[in-house]
Amino acid sequence: QVQLVESGGGLVQAGGSLRISCSASGRTFSNYALGWYRRAPGNERDFVAAITRGGGNTYYTDSVKGRFTISRDNARNAVYLQMNNLKPEDTAVYYCNYGSVATPKGLTNFHSWGQGTQVTVSS
Repeated sequence: QVQLVESGGGLVQAGGSLRISCSASGRTFSNYALGWYRRAPGNERDFVAAITRGGGNTYYTDSVKGRFTISRDNARNAVYLQMNNLKPEDTAVYYCNYGSVATPKGLTNFHSWGQGTQVTVSS
């Protein structure tokens, strides 16, 4: 059974940076598009960023463009999200996932969610 494990979250002041990571056991990430989503308190889970299978194209929701960068390391079976200039509205639990195709609106045919990693941005 595939397990997604997110890590690297924490508490940071507004304007600060964090890099969160995700790895998978039981699945080879290189065969899939990868993405990050987040769920803020009281909200649904929303798309944040996605990267194509080969890493040549990336997509972001408008609110994080220019601040967040998604990357992947197929040798380590990992995906990362570098988050700069964090804002209090970025506070959420962040989840990774893998799917068939990365699109500007997220992944297609994504899978079960992991536990996520909490990111809290103080003002």
